[in-house]
Formats: sequence, structure tokens, C-alpha cells
Amino acid sequence: MRGLAHFDRDGWHWRFGAMASHCEIVVGHPEAEARAAVDAAVAEVRRIEAKYSRYQADSIVSRINAAAGTGVATAIDPETAGLLAFADQLHRQSGGLFDLTSGVLRRAWDFRAARVPGEEELAAIRPLIGWTRVAWDDHQVTLPEPGMELDFGGIGKEYAADRAQAVLLQHGLQRGFVNLGGDIRVLGPRPDGRPWRFGIQHPRHPEATCASVELREGALATSGDYERFFITPEGRRCCHILDPRTGQPVAYWQAISVVAPVCAAAGALATIAMLLGEQALSFLQRQGVAFMAIDAQGGIASHDITISSPDSGDIAFHP
Repeated sequence: MRGLAHFDRDGWHWRFGAMASHCEIVVGHPEAEARAAVDAAVAEVRRIEAKYSRYQADSIVSRINAAAGTGVATAIDPETAGLLAFADQLHRQSGGLFDLTSGVLRRAWDFRAARVPGEEELAAIRPLIGWTRVAWDDHQVTLPEPGMELDFGGIGKEYAADRAQAVLLQHGLQRGFVNLGGDIRVLGPRPDGRPWRFGIQHPRHPEATCASVELREGALATSGDYERFFITPEGRRCCHILDPRTGQPVAYWQAISVVAPVCAAAGALATIAMLLGEQALSFLQRQGVAFMAIDAQGGIASHDITISSPDSGDIAFHP
């Protein structure tokens, strides 16, 4: 199950691919002690990927979406019910901006072809967005209209990082971290007790870091306009973070990074903040989390995050 591994003073680093991302698990333990734990953690990440992928016909998400508009409920397990409850909380917390049904907008936005959809095309899709119309409980879920979809892309990778960390803990490991494409959940400090130092990628300079975070526990996640985007001939940057009210890409922030106790919360808060535009900073302050936000002009606002220049001491990640 593991990919490439190497050893340095901080321990063993295992690299693997999952969820269309470059991933890494670092553990400050001997390889013989860590091997089974890392195998189990990687298997857990891939289990979650298969279960909630919209690209696999037998996934729970594909089954739910295939039944949209039929009136037939799809049975769900406690894990899926828990994720739906979390999404419901995020929907309410964000004033409706975090919406698990808004993934249908990808039908209009083709980032590979760099095509901007017309208003008529977006207007035809927007009626399919509406979390409050989804009927669900702890045992089943129903999408009321044909063409509606659930998309766990906004929380799936972060949830997988949290689950991988939990598996490592269950195997008795206490030092290291999980990094799934820049979504980080810390297991415990370095072998010498020092915190891990993570460099945050600059949204306009991929080889540079713009801030650093030291963590012995908790999680770090970033949402930005530079993961999937294109620039129109007129110079407009169109990114994959789409406002469910308009169907248009966000434009107020280049990137927002959040530190929180768990990765699912850090990632969701970062995404909500991107969607909130000028209200993002007051929202994050109310959440009581550390954050860094870079606006469209490159201005930086931060709370409890160290602004830094590129540093070889950082463990840089690329969300």
C-alpha cells in the first residue's frame, strides 16, 4: 500500500498518491514499528476515496446521485450520516455558502478548456443547488430533483487526513503528521519534542513560502484560487471555488490558511472564508482560529501565524 519511503533525522517519510494529490505520512518512529501503522493509514485514505468518489459507479455518492428525482431513498451508514450532519452544520454556519449540492456547477465550468459559461447556462444549473431541499436522516438520504448531486469534495480529503491520523494513533504512534495534498493533520511533535514547522505556499509564487506555522498537534489547511484556475484573455482569474448563489468564481482572496484542532474543520473554515469575501476575517475571528489571508492585491492579514520568507527549515507543502 505504501509508496516511496526515505529516512531522515525526523523519521520515516512515506509518499503515495491518493485523491488526485501528492500525499505523505511522516512518522518519528523506527520503520519496523511504523510499517503496519502506515499501511493501515494509507488503506484508510483509499477506503474513504473509494467510498465518496463521484467517479466510481459503486460509491455511496454515485448511488445517491443516481437516485436523484426518483423518490427512492438511498440507505446510508453512520459514517456518511456523520458527514452529512457536519455539512449541515457548515451550511448553517456559512449562511448557506457551504453547500454540498453545489458541485453541479462543474458541469458549466470547464477549467481544462478555460471556458467561461454564459449566464443562461448557469441559470439552468442554479435551481439544482439547495442543501435545504435534501431529505436526510441517520439512515437514508433523498435528492428531490433529477440532476441534483451531492459532492463531498469540499470535506473528503480533510476528513481522510483526520482518519489517517486516528489510525496511526490506534497503532500506538505518537510522533509525525499526515499531509494529503497540503491538508495536514499532526500526530504529535518531532522525535526531539520540537514542533513541526510547515511553510505555506505563496499563491502567486509556487516555489516560495509566505508564512510558517509550528504545530505539535492540530491541523492546517489552505483554500486558494491557484489550485485549479484559468485566466481569460481579459485578464480575469477564474478558479474552482464557486459561489453557489451566482455560480461565479470567488475573487476577493488569493488564499486563506486556517489552523484548527481537526483538518476537516480547518479546510471547511478556509473554504467558507474564501466564499465570504470581505466578511472572511470577522468570521474567522469569531471562530477563534489562527489564520492567514492574502487578498487579491497581495495584502496579508494574519492571526497567530508567523509571516516568513522562504526558509530551508520549513517543511513546505503545496495545497
